[in-house]
Amino acid sequence: MKIGVVFPQAELGSDVDAIREYVLSAEDIGYTHIFIADHVLGADPKYHLSPDASSMSRSLSAEYSHESVVHEPFTLMAYIAALTKTLELTTGILILPQRQTALVAKQAAEIDVLSGGRMRLGIGVGWNPVEFEALGENFHDRGQRSEEQIEVMRSLWTNSVVDFHGKWHNITHAGINPRPIQHSIPVWIGAGSGPTLVPSNQILRRIARIADGWFPMFPPDGRAQFTTDRIRQHAEEIGRNPDSIGMEGRIRTANKTQREWSQEIKAWELIGASHLAVETRKAGLKFPNQHIEVLRQFKETLHC
Repeated sequence: MKIGVVFPQAELGSDVDAIREYVLSAEDIGYTHIFIADHVLGADPKYHLSPDASSMSRSLSAEYSHESVVHEPFTLMAYIAALTKTLELTTGILILPQRQTALVAKQAAEIDVLSGGRMRLGIGVGWNPVEFEALGENFHDRGQRSEEQIEVMRSLWTNSVVDFHGKWHNITHAGINPRPIQHSIPVWIGAGSGPTLVPSNQILRRIARIADGWFPMFPPDGRAQFTTDRIRQHAEEIGRNPDSIGMEGRIRTANKTQREWSQEIKAWELIGASHLAVETRKAGLKFPNQHIEVLRQFKETLHC
């Protein structure tokens, strides 16, 4: 498995020197990639979680708000690309349907060029209607629209000139330049929300059809095995090799022993994860030094 780190967005603030130290330490310790979250706007809970708010607004997460620090992922990746030599840069996840498709294709291609081919685009459909409203996009058709977005991006990445006319996109004999070093940037899908965190069958079929990989949102338990088996089944039904679809698990280190970390690593291996991300958030750690120390301890666990 490739082992990366989850960039501890909400806990790091805007200290550029601290960000630099964290990123360089992660690469020096030997992690393969950095997983960077995305939100453009945070909703004020005073208005969106109040009894007077709409039912949709009341469903928003109180954990993430307008006070949460979330750096813009492509800008941050450009900075990290200049600092590092080996770290793969992964959006985890970019909320694709609240963005203009051609612009995302252009930005991702630029990061791939600046990093020497180290870009992986993790995408999802999002959960925050406040962001969609502010960005002028439709929250209610975001799933289907994201499929066409992926098709458009791949066409722009692999062709010098594109003539595309779909349900939501019209590109008339135009293209982006530069195009990615990787030819087509890997597109991974983040899936799962709500109490069970198990994606719907529609989403599992989408992953099986068009994703280069996916990000489960649950621990390596029976849900993970069930979901993985369903994706493999759907892939086989359409004649696709299920082994070509990557999977990135996540291990949250807070309030767990190194033995528990080791057990989770083995569990993800048994399920068939190709990648793993280590998350050090929600443990009251001081950024960056204490986060870095936990990353060192986790790496030691891999060799036990």
